[in-house]
Amino acid sequence: MPLSTVATGREDVTSPWPVREERRVVSVLFADIVGSTALTERLDPEDVRALQRAYFDTVAGVLRHWDGVVEKYVGDAVMALFGARRSDGLDAYRAVRAALEIQRALDRRPMPGGVRLRVRVGVATGEAVVDLAAAHDGGHGAASGAVTTTAARLQEYAPAGGVVVCAATHRATADLVDQRALAPVALAGKALPVDVWRVTAPARPRRPRHEGPLVGRRRELATAQDQLVRAAREHRPRWVSLVGPDGIGRSRLLHELRHALREVDGVAVRWCVTRCPPYPQGSLGPVAELVRDLAGVRDSDPPAVVHRRLAALVDGLVAPARATATVTALAALLAAPEGTAPATGAPAACRQVLLALAARQPVVVAVDDLDRAGPELDRFLRALFAAATLRGLPLAVVATHRPQLADPQPVPDDRLCRVALAPLGAVDTGRLLRRLLGRAGRPAALAGRLLPLVGGMPGYAGAYVAASGDGEPGLPEAVRRMASARLDLLDDARRAVLTAGAALGVDFTAPAVDRLLGWAPGRAAALLRRLATADTLLRCDRHGRYEIVDPALRRTAYDRLPRAVRAEFGRRAEQWRATASGRVAPTRSSTAAPRLATPRPAHAEPAPALAAEQVAVLAPAAALDGGQGHHAARTRPDVIASGPRSTVDGAGRWSMPPAPSTRNRIRDEGTRIADGLRRDLGWGPRSGGGHEDPVVPILPRLAAGPRRHGRASDTGAGHDRPLANAPDGRAHRPSSPPAPTGRGSAAVVLALRHAAAERAGQTPPRGGPPLRRVA
Repeated sequence: MPLSTVATGREDVTSPWPVREERRVVSVLFADIVGSTALTERLDPEDVRALQRAYFDTVAGVLRHWDGVVEKYVGDAVMALFGARRSDGLDAYRAVRAALEIQRALDRRPMPGGVRLRVRVGVATGEAVVDLAAAHDGGHGAASGAVTTTAARLQEYAPAGGVVVCAATHRATADLVDQRALAPVALAGKALPVDVWRVTAPARPRRPRHEGPLVGRRRELATAQDQLVRAAREHRPRWVSLVGPDGIGRSRLLHELRHALREVDGVAVRWCVTRCPPYPQGSLGPVAELVRDLAGVRDSDPPAVVHRRLAALVDGLVAPARATATVTALAALLAAPEGTAPATGAPAACRQVLLALAARQPVVVAVDDLDRAGPELDRFLRALFAAATLRGLPLAVVATHRPQLADPQPVPDDRLCRVALAPLGAVDTGRLLRRLLGRAGRPAALAGRLLPLVGGMPGYAGAYVAASGDGEPGLPEAVRRMASARLDLLDDARRAVLTAGAALGVDFTAPAVDRLLGWAPGRAAALLRRLATADTLLRCDRHGRYEIVDPALRRTAYDRLPRAVRAEFGRRAEQWRATASGRVAPTRSSTAAPRLATPRPAHAEPAPALAAEQVAVLAPAAALDGGQGHHAARTRPDVIASGPRSTVDGAGRWSMPPAPSTRNRIRDEGTRIADGLRRDLGWGPRSGGGHEDPVVPILPRLAAGPRRHGRASDTGAGHDRPLANAPDGRAHRPSSPPAPTGRGSAAVVLALRHAAAERAGQTPPRGGPPLRRVA
């Protein structure tokens, strides 16, 4: 049975996406005319009709410009949805910008009969069930949820010609629009007063604050810095792209690069930095920010100060005969409303200033979030790069953007460097979390709970730390917005495959996805390979098992499914597991939703016996053996709870000491398991003596035994060395391996048993085996 029938009771044959409805976080705009009743009482019905047409045409045009969907017209009111079918992570911002634009458009457009219309607008953000097929203009009933009512109630408290927003919308647009807090209001149906804000205007782009440490990016920083140094020394312009998804730390790396490269061979480097805001108000806005950065002009400077600083900038760079015209053009660019300017030659004037400056010293033009820029900025940068190449100037362009933006075509390959930012490893993520928690005054022990949720994304780490509390870590709003945008970049087929994988759990196979979606066998295989290679959203091990790289993406995809679809996925998943394991599938229909393999904070609350990456190594090792004869898979308590468990030699070979009853077993069984772990964990193959091997540094900690009281031993090959870069950020050199405790060993045993049970498709155990305590 198609899943669209499961969710809604009717089959949708027009869309390849298997569900017709989704639970989505949307922004709802509700606009209503002030005094419409009195206006219709004094006007002729034909005049009212003409006025309504002009009003609705104006509002609908603005909503279409900002990618909003008109859900319904209610009398004189208009309700629109943002993010109903596709989200770009800026749905609330687009709704607020549309609300402000509606007010300006109505003020500019003359209405029939000379009537001046004033409207109130409310914007609310929250979860709703969206009918995807009805998410178009005039799709009545496309969204259901309390957020639609909240938006209608909010507009009642907006002043005439004003825009008010709820708390969720305020948080999503805090740095993008100017807002002023109003007194809390009592909305009908709400138990407590609701905080509201009035939005006045879009905010000028602000440079992001980077207070956290830069962790785990030394290689990327060195690569980009080397390209800039070569451009300065060889007088051959270079284009450096810092590429990665939102939250990966592109802006943070650019900030560090600017402070790391201040001079080359004793000559100062001149940095000119601009940032492209989302949906820029003017196509030349980033160019104006470049001029402000060059001249040191502030937003609050009066025109006389601006003119004086621009004149000081061009002095000596431009011929005296052209200096006045250049200053006038640049001043017009800075004074133009909304970052636009008439055809005064402002881009050409800015380009000439940069080229003249590059003739004196190395110049780096940096553009943050280039994927948001308009075509005018793209043409400006290409012309600048071409002119600098022709003249042989020491100039470089550094741009940060998402992977979807193609590299500039006219740039030769030997002078184009694309620095791809990958998620941080477990050790670096742990260090970053511990430092952020320390800055926030939170316990460092929370790093263990947040580590599997962050997924190596520095932006996620900051959001989780800011939202961390004493309970179960939820998905922060900022992280959900970024994950929703990445999910909606996929087409329907790939989104269906990824969502099915999220419902199956931590890892899954192509046949399981086919079974869950009701597809013909083999259809999901090609889509999974594309998600793993081109989209880099999945990892695949040598057994053909896939895993979603981003935990937030998995969580967001699963949360969008309606309850009925979750239950149907759970039933089909159980049937697949029963078939794959040779068991008889249950005849009764399961109503339980498929369990997502989320971290178990209950086991992390008592300090775990092993670091997170040690458990990551041990758990797949137990599952690989499958419990067939080797004591590592059976997790014997006398093996885990007594002394060193493994040894590592200089070549990186790992072996586990057998139990007394298994002395005849092969000693290097652990080597076979460790070699198999590298691909399962998404790590590279072992090379050489093991110094670059990510698995080898972890294995000695397994040999040293569990941690106790926040310490860990890193003993291997007969000598002690400090444990550095642990997930909790600590580094210790204990004099001897600490004795494992019963509690710590129980945590390890239970983790191993859970991993083995999940791999075998069995019910995870509720407790661990009895352990022998060690004094």
